Amino acid sequence: MDANTPISRRIVFTGLGSLGIAAALAGCGTTPTSGTQPSTPATSGSPSGGSSSGAAPTPLATTSEIPVGGGIILSDQRLVITQPTAGTFDAFSAVCTHQGFNVTSVADGTISCAHHGSTYSASTGQVTGGPAPSALTPVAIKVKGGSIFAA
Repeated sequence: MDANTPISRRIVFTGLGSLGIAAALAGCGTTPTSGTQPSTPATSGSPSGGSSSGAAPTPLATTSEIPVGGGIILSDQRLVITQPTAGTFDAFSAVCTHQGFNVTSVADGTISCAHHGSTYSASTGQVTGGPAPSALTPVAIKVKGGSIFAA
């Protein structure tokens, strides 16, 4: 094609379609969010996993806040803490693996996401129903006294 040859509508629309597809695919990419996975502590003895100011770590919750067979959802931290059996505490990412919404409830041994009906085991985080493609990501916690801390 030289400089004097007109461009057909087919070529113009093909180019615009390609741009539209590229923009849509760029919007489908995932962006990692900081703070959803605890980082590996530099030393094994650090209970807070990070503060250099020497301040005492802040507990995520108290053990008395977590009902047996249920749990609590910490929306700001995108974390769910469960107590599947008396004295056993587990934590998982609260981000539903289906479309990234926070899970909405924990009861009767089940973590639920009301947005599209996905359910997970409160003891393992494994998918028990719905469209979620994979388990909730486990998060390390420590129970010290009556408090629960990030590990």
